[in-house]
Amino acid sequence: MNSSPFKHEVWLYGLAFLIALALRFVALGATPLTDSEATLALQSLAIAHGDSPLLAPQSAYILFTAVLFAIMESANFLARFLPALTGSMLVFVPYFFREKIHPRPALILAFLFAFDPGLVAISRQVNGTMFAVTFLLFAWGMWNRKQLIPAGIFAGLAFLSGPSLWAGLLTLGITYLFIRGMKPNAAETQPPLENLEAPIVNPKLVLSQVEASSTSQLSITNPQLLISIIVAFLLGGTLFFTAPSGLSAALSSLVAYFNGWVAPTTASPGRILFTFFVYESLGIFLAALATFRALRINGKRAKRLTIWLGVALLLAAFYRQPAELAWAIVPLLTLSAFELARLFEIQREEYKEVGIVAVALSILLVYTWFSVSGIALNPYSQFPVNLPFFGEVQNARILALFGSLAIVIACVALAALGWSARIARIGATFAFTVFLGVYAMAAAWGASGLRNPNGVELWSADPRAIQADLLLASVNDLSEFSLGHPQSQPVIISGVASPALEWVLRNHSAQTAAVLGAQAEPPIVITPPMGSLGLASAYRGQDFLWRGQPQWANLKAQDWLKWLIFRELPMEHETIILWARDNLFPDARGGK
Repeated sequence: MNSSPFKHEVWLYGLAFLIALALRFVALGATPLTDSEATLALQSLAIAHGDSPLLAPQSAYILFTAVLFAIMESANFLARFLPALTGSMLVFVPYFFREKIHPRPALILAFLFAFDPGLVAISRQVNGTMFAVTFLLFAWGMWNRKQLIPAGIFAGLAFLSGPSLWAGLLTLGITYLFIRGMKPNAAETQPPLENLEAPIVNPKLVLSQVEASSTSQLSITNPQLLISIIVAFLLGGTLFFTAPSGLSAALSSLVAYFNGWVAPTTASPGRILFTFFVYESLGIFLAALATFRALRINGKRAKRLTIWLGVALLLAAFYRQPAELAWAIVPLLTLSAFELARLFEIQREEYKEVGIVAVALSILLVYTWFSVSGIALNPYSQFPVNLPFFGEVQNARILALFGSLAIVIACVALAALGWSARIARIGATFAFTVFLGVYAMAAAWGASGLRNPNGVELWSADPRAIQADLLLASVNDLSEFSLGHPQSQPVIISGVASPALEWVLRNHSAQTAAVLGAQAEPPIVITPPMGSLGLASAYRGQDFLWRGQPQWANLKAQDWLKWLIFRELPMEHETIILWARDNLFPDARGGK
């Protein structure tokens, strides 16, 4: 594998960064915040206003976003700004490991980080997951390049990122133990004493000893490293001593991580694995090829990455939080980069045959996808087909689907018989890589919300707000009708526990109240569905769809197939009522 740097390597990393920015920042504020996102954003807003709230164990996000809210007006875009920016910076991590994994796979890995749908979706969420992943990998990369002070700074910031850091450290720790357990015993590899003769100086052994002595200063107990970690942790955790509560929140992240193992969640291990396989199909295909090759030729690096991938995937599945799949995506894409780097090393005389096989298979794969789309659009055909061995088939497109898959297999077999197995393997790999790559880019675009604003993405376990914009517009209109300013009327929220609702109404001095007194006369009240408020004044009400989530318990196979194509699932909704005092309306005051 060529280890010489590319001519425009730095510019190519910059291009990957621009692509990552585009996918993570496009329409970043269009989707309303969920309840878990709004909880962190409201704490940042409170700190920006000079309050001292009890902070969640994600100090890095809360404190750094509070700085943005203190400078600019709070908004959905600004609440997601730092996670999206940090997730975009992940593309520079491979550059710090280019000496170990070689420049070509490192550059390919940077572009895979930029396009990956899972990383795009997680980067657009309000939490500390991308802080933990990016800062920890940056610290690792700096430590690998013997830059101890930057490594300590990023490590200190990683310790402020929240519970997700401990998921990553646990994953790496278990992986290290597995790898250590696979190494042969030193006593078994040494030759017997009777076979030893006069000592012979081995130049490679001498060089390895010199390198070991020069890297001994990279110990985690190095004073420079420890001091930089402590300084970054103290300054970042207190926001330069303006928010001391950030330190206690950061120290409680380990407890929060262990509590997450028993916390109730709507996600199941099966759904977490389904999310991984359906979004990361390109990486799974390429990583599987790299793993099979490593088993055949005893590739140590690929085996280690495979162990990392397996440990991270199992921990994320049983932790039941989709965002923790980020720790599995990193080794998955690294294996994929190695396989793609080998894929481009084909001989010139093979271009024609490989191109023919790749184009033919690509056409067949597109036709297969159209068959799947047709089945998803109409699962039950009006004209069932009777087959001799399979009985009645409800949709004739299923026959076309199996037929196209059989033609794909036959095409690969004929290419192997007519040319060679190498030509068939490389051509098929190119075709599947292009096809799954287009699917991955479409999935990344769908994670931005532009593909289908009402679509369902599986990277968040929280119910999402449905009519948040319509509700806010109604409150603004009532406020402007009554007082002449769209944000002047206060709002009381009674009986609805939703931080997302408080975030939407943050500019209306929204307050929560468990019970409203019979003599109270608030101008605007939001409650669950009820017949009457029972207050002193007369009120008019309008219902809104607030939170919605898929009907997980009632989903069928055809529902998942339709989701795969259109990102649509049967939903169940929660309704709330917006009550406005009667005298707020112009007609009640005698106006036009």
